[in-house]
Amino acid sequence: MANLEELLHQRLAPAFESVAGTPVDPTIRRSQRAHFQSDAALPLVRKLGGNPQDIAAQVVKVAQLDDLCSSVEVSGPGFINLTIANATLGRLLAEICSDERLGVPQTGAPQRITVDYSAPNAAKEMHVGHLRSTIIGDAAVRLLEWQGHTVIRQNHIGEWGTPFGMLVEHLLDIGESEAAHELSVGDLNGFYQAARRKFDADEQFKDRARKRVVLLQRGDETTLRLWHTLVDESKKYFMTVYGLLGVRLTEADFVGESAYNDHLQQVVDELDERALLHESEGALCVFPEGYTNRHGDPLPIIVRKGDGGFGYGATDLATIRHRLHNLHATRLLYVVGLPQSQHLDMIYAVARDAGWLVPPARAEHIGHGSILGDDGKMLRTRAGASVKLVDLLEEAVSRAAAVIASKNPQLDDEARAAVARAVGIGAVKYADLSTDRLKDYVFDYDRMLSFEGNTAPYLQYARARICSIFRRSGAEPPQDIEALAITEPAERELALELLAFGSLVASVAETLEFHKLATYLYSLASTFTSFYEKCPVLRSEGETRQSRLVLCDLTARTLELGLRLLGIESPDQM
Repeated sequence: MANLEELLHQRLAPAFESVAGTPVDPTIRRSQRAHFQSDAALPLVRKLGGNPQDIAAQVVKVAQLDDLCSSVEVSGPGFINLTIANATLGRLLAEICSDERLGVPQTGAPQRITVDYSAPNAAKEMHVGHLRSTIIGDAAVRLLEWQGHTVIRQNHIGEWGTPFGMLVEHLLDIGESEAAHELSVGDLNGFYQAARRKFDADEQFKDRARKRVVLLQRGDETTLRLWHTLVDESKKYFMTVYGLLGVRLTEADFVGESAYNDHLQQVVDELDERALLHESEGALCVFPEGYTNRHGDPLPIIVRKGDGGFGYGATDLATIRHRLHNLHATRLLYVVGLPQSQHLDMIYAVARDAGWLVPPARAEHIGHGSILGDDGKMLRTRAGASVKLVDLLEEAVSRAAAVIASKNPQLDDEARAAVARAVGIGAVKYADLSTDRLKDYVFDYDRMLSFEGNTAPYLQYARARICSIFRRSGAEPPQDIEALAITEPAERELALELLAFGSLVASVAETLEFHKLATYLYSLASTFTSFYEKCPVLRSEGETRQSRLVLCDLTARTLELGLRLLGIESPDQM
């Protein structure tokens, strides 16, 4: 099913080509002067000469728009204003009424897409700094899977390197059973900090830790077994957090740094074959063209250090090589904070120079800003520590429970707990996703849990109100309807919003700018509120009543689907 913009494009594109003698993009967009507007006639003056108004008039004359539009006018310097006919709106809405995808087809060009996100460090608790990558990555996975792409989730956890010598030695000191207990109850920070204190204060412990790193890297059986204990308990803790947050990551998605250990030498060999490796102060480095420090010196990616060990740049290169050669990805997404932008660009550049990253494959940094406190600085506890992610989420659910108890005391305990979780977690996710991901934002429980404004609770409540219309009246939304009767201005505005969903989703799937989907959902809910105030639903009769019930149903379904694509639940009652 074509959406409105596609239908208008299909009619205007050949008309413009007929007038211009060459293909022309009609550049159709929503307009305040009409439903849609095309300004493509204006730049054609450079090619055709004359007056843009005359060019626009010629396009309108040959365009086949009578069955779609009630009015087509040329205005201003040469704009084409298009008003969609009520009958067209009614027909298109009826077409999507019985479609569970609301008229949005799956992609005609499915890709294999890797999404690298979350990526906590083993033996450390997840903190607020992991929230944005996890939420944005999960939304990307949901949307791209819904579009019909093959999506491969990659949780690139940090579970290798020098800290693990220190951690294994601390585990041996306190005993395996005691260590397993500490880790199983989620006290990863306490375990790590105790090990760190000993490392900083005890030279003998520090020496043992360094020797343990060597044993780990050499594959010593006992050391690897103890290392696995640390990593496995960490994964169990991570899965608890993911369950609370309601994201799709599973244990099968963990792909730690150690997974690439056997590939590192091959990376060195292939870079050497391409004459990309250069020795610098005893280390083997790659210097991708165009990257310099503030003094103008070329910036390196250290592949192999002077002591023979591999730098984290080597692991990142092995990772992108694996995703291209072994996973056969054609789109590689890295949902990582903006400070990593230059490093990732350098990795992509080397991957291209090495012949790994070649069209049609493309790698993209889905960058994001930071979460700030009221003081405009990085969000921290009053003691100055990082805010634990579990504490943050549980506080959101607790506050939501208090709000729900006051708004709807009739809900039983089980229902109230479920709604509180949906509202609390949804509020945290939506506050993040409704912000341009490139910007920082201030974390504010009161604002994000408000039932007014552009928040998850407002959208969830809007949908729950629509559900209550059907629940209270016993009415069922009509399924087999040939066309809706669209007559009132508020009906037209709601119809246009509903029909805009498909093109919006397609755009967001490409840009992964989820704040645009959030803005659309807020606009849809606000437009519905205006419609419901101006157009009686249950008190209307006949064809009008049926049509308005369909508008209610389509709005509820669009809100539910849009929120679901953002990873947010929509309770039927609140």
